Amino acid sequence: MFNEKFKLKKENFIVILLGCVVLLILWASNRRENTQTSFHLLPKVLLDKLSQPNITQSVRERLSLGSRILITADSTPDKQVAVKAFAAGDYSRAAAKFSSSLQLYPNDPEALIYMNNAVAASKGSKLKIGVSVPIGGNLNVAKEILRGVAQAQNEINQSGGIKGTLLQVEIANDDNNPEIVKQIATKFIDDQRILAVIGHNSSNASLAAAPLYQEAGLVMISPTSTARELSALGSYVFRTTPNTRVIADTLARYVVQSAHKSSIALCVDSQSGASKSFRQEFTIALFEYGGEVAPTLCDFSSSYFNAAKIPSQAISDGADALLLIPSVNRINQAIEVARANRHRLTLFGNHSMYTYETLKEGQQYINGAVLAVIWHPKAKTNSSFINNTKSLWGTVGSWRTATAYDAAKVIITGLRSEDSREQLQKSISSSGFTVQGATGNIKFISSGDRQGKADLVKIQPGNRSGTGYDFVATDRDEQELESDNSEEEINE
Repeated sequence: MFNEKFKLKKENFIVILLGCVVLLILWASNRRENTQTSFHLLPKVLLDKLSQPNITQSVRERLSLGSRILITADSTPDKQVAVKAFAAGDYSRAAAKFSSSLQLYPNDPEALIYMNNAVAASKGSKLKIGVSVPIGGNLNVAKEILRGVAQAQNEINQSGGIKGTLLQVEIANDDNNPEIVKQIATKFIDDQRILAVIGHNSSNASLAAAPLYQEAGLVMISPTSTARELSALGSYVFRTTPNTRVIADTLARYVVQSAHKSSIALCVDSQSGASKSFRQEFTIALFEYGGEVAPTLCDFSSSYFNAAKIPSQAISDGADALLLIPSVNRINQAIEVARANRHRLTLFGNHSMYTYETLKEGQQYINGAVLAVIWHPKAKTNSSFINNTKSLWGTVGSWRTATAYDAAKVIITGLRSEDSREQLQKSISSSGFTVQGATGNIKFISSGDRQGKADLVKIQPGNRSGTGYDFVATDRDEQELESDNSEEEINE
């Protein structure tokens, strides 16, 4: 009995002591800030006081105009000197050192953007946009997007800028995390110098940010988000990729009419808006073309996901093909299914599968898979874009590079006539607005979607990517081009 009473007293003492510590911290904080806090709000206020500095610091470290290296994998001694010089306001030295770094890593888009930013800063540039990419979520995808933006910025600045003013681009790393995305969007919105934002990558990220940009009246152009829900979210929300319906319809027609498959098992990511949209649109289109969806359950984000069992279950369900629809964060799970399949079922994939990672990790297990994509250099050729891409990066780039370039071109074209947030939106949403981009003519419909179509690529053995496999155009209108051995490089 004595021990139990002593234990209770000890526990009460600890609780009282902790409460005193909480009150002391709160009192000190309130005294510094000369504010008063109601006692019944102590837990919430304390959490806010303790967590807010960390959140603020985290967001600050995720943005850079040139004073911070975000892609540390491409760090060089010259790049490290350059960011310090930029932070110190020595823009001429920063530009020179970024240029030197590019001599060692010529396909580093971050260094090219910072170099142009430094030159622009030295001339007092006032034109600034933001780009948000998932550096910490999928580095290869982030770099593909940044290459398109960097190329467009470099082209306009090398030609004298927009009405004589050079363009600056602030880079943000959002990890494709919706909560981080919201914080970054708020930072972009609060910086009145930023006239537009290119982003975000995943549909979940874009869907989280779009309402914030719309409310603030800041143009957002996603180069890669395809989810149907993004359409008509607001007059300030655009995208330079066709929506899911166009891409899914192209693949469904090919599956039934060209590949002659009738029952397709689908693997989706139930936590991805783009993946769910693709499943829904593909299912509708497949039915219209005479096919059907097998009842196989395959969810990349499920706690019960077991790649080894899925192909066998699909075959048992009567499927003669398997469609992989991962988000960019679930590519590894899709590759696991492809390995387990061992070529028993014909493989298809959505545009998210178009990554270096797919070729490198999938190897022979992904060989022969057909993917629906937004753009392939052999299917839609803009010679000036491709030539400049090869010159800058040593590769013709991926569809993400092309659509990011298009997003930057849209903003640059709009800024030629208007240099305010509101007027920029009016310019690019007008019925007469059009611009020639990497993927062809860019024109938006009233929903903010870009008019366009999709292409098909097939994974085949090749030496362009450095993995032993390449993405090769298979669009029926471009069959004659497949024999020229000029497949796309996507190596990093």
